Amino acid sequence: MNRRHDRWQRYWDKQSVHYDKHMNFLDRVLFRDTRSWICSRATGEVLEIAVGTGLNLDHYPERTALTGIELSPDMLARGRTRAESVMPDANLMLGNAHGLEFPDASFETVVCTFSLCAIPSPDVALAEMTRVLRPGGTLLLADHVPSSLRVVRWLQRLVELVSIPVGGEHFLRRPSLALVGDDTFAVEDIERFNPGLVERLQARKRL
Repeated sequence: MNRRHDRWQRYWDKQSVHYDKHMNFLDRVLFRDTRSWICSRATGEVLEIAVGTGLNLDHYPERTALTGIELSPDMLARGRTRAESVMPDANLMLGNAHGLEFPDASFETVVCTFSLCAIPSPDVALAEMTRVLRPGGTLLLADHVPSSLRVVRWLQRLVELVSIPVGGEHFLRRPSLALVGDDTFAVEDIERFNPGLVERLQARKRL
């Protein structure tokens, strides 16, 4: 696990140089308004998993108390630089989604955008998000998922032959399947578009 962790960390350190340019392009052509859709629904004490270079920071409401964790030191450094002018009170730190260093029920909202696709064990990460979320709190997720079109799913499967070994990035994961029908959460809003490639979800942790 430690060797894999170090390899992914080095990979994302390298990606940090061009990450914003790449993601800004995807935001325009694929993800659309998903960052604002997700972040505008965050309230209170918020934890963002894989905060990266801080691309979500512009989209949070005022008075949001944000804590963000990130695996890559180079990504985190860029995120902290952005936070200085956009959200100076944000607390951004190194962290691993597989083992969050926060007590149970610490946050009113947990956010994760376009990152569960690359977290090695998404079930473990989701369990940790659930643990630190307060009863009645909101879980907000967005990611690229398997397309609703068979031919596109076939292409995604081909891409994974390279993307998984190189960067651990999956294109056929769908995190919402772990939440729909789970007694722990009530799914309040879910949208899928372009053509079924992007999914965003709001769920509330039951009391």
